Amino acid sequence: MSAADNTTAPPSQASRRLVFNILRYNPNDPASVPHMQAFTVEEADSMTLFIALNDIREHQDPSLQFDFVCRAGICGSCAMMVNGRPRLACRTLTRDLPAEITLAPLPFFELIGDLSVNTGKWMRAMSERLETWLHAKESEIDLCRIEARMDPDVAEQIYEMDRCVECGCCVAACGTAQMRKDFVGAVGLGKIARFRLDTRDARTDDDYYELIGDDTGVFGCMSLLACHDVCPKSLPLQTQIAFLRRKMAAQGLQGLPVVGRRLTSSTC
Repeated sequence: MSAADNTTAPPSQASRRLVFNILRYNPNDPASVPHMQAFTVEEADSMTLFIALNDIREHQDPSLQFDFVCRAGICGSCAMMVNGRPRLACRTLTRDLPAEITLAPLPFFELIGDLSVNTGKWMRAMSERLETWLHAKESEIDLCRIEARMDPDVAEQIYEMDRCVECGCCVAACGTAQMRKDFVGAVGLGKIARFRLDTRDARTDDDYYELIGDDTGVFGCMSLLACHDVCPKSLPLQTQIAFLRRKMAAQGLQGLPVVGRRLTSSTC
């Protein structure tokens, strides 16, 4: 028998018994009251929160409500509070968490039930309010014309901001959003930053100032930057918000009346 035949696989690490404390509440049921419910799951190798929740729904409680679509961190549907921090369930490995895990729905958004919230309703209203679509410079678009050239560095910056999946984690972590429901949040400011970079967009900084130049927009940000910390796509929200604030502040100053200007002309 060769030495290779004598080798044995290393013993696998003993699996843990995970305890999930999940906030349960159905706002459409008058008899339902918010309460925590505990579930126990045997941890598997490379288990994600999404896998664990599906195991609970399939084998313990089919009434458990949570959202998922892509299971790859692209759709943003499975965002929830994990031990007090907004995360995507499909990208969060249980091995990176303690054995006792508390799950709750994202705050700020309309609750559907249990861990399911309606982020889409808010995102659509925000997009319509900020007009987050390309405002073409031409009145009519020629679909047969060759696409306009763009600097590769600019295109890369636009692509970086386009990676936002509208999961709502940044809004759920935002202190300003918790205090005022009309705040556009980092996701809205990120969209403005994206279209401001786009050379094909006809809007000016004056147009953007009308959209975000107040406390519901860029000046409402308290610079706590929790949005930057929790973004599952690691978007450069800190840089973009700071840049937007400087540009919008300069734009706002241009519209202020000049008071007490000293006359220096020799003709006076």
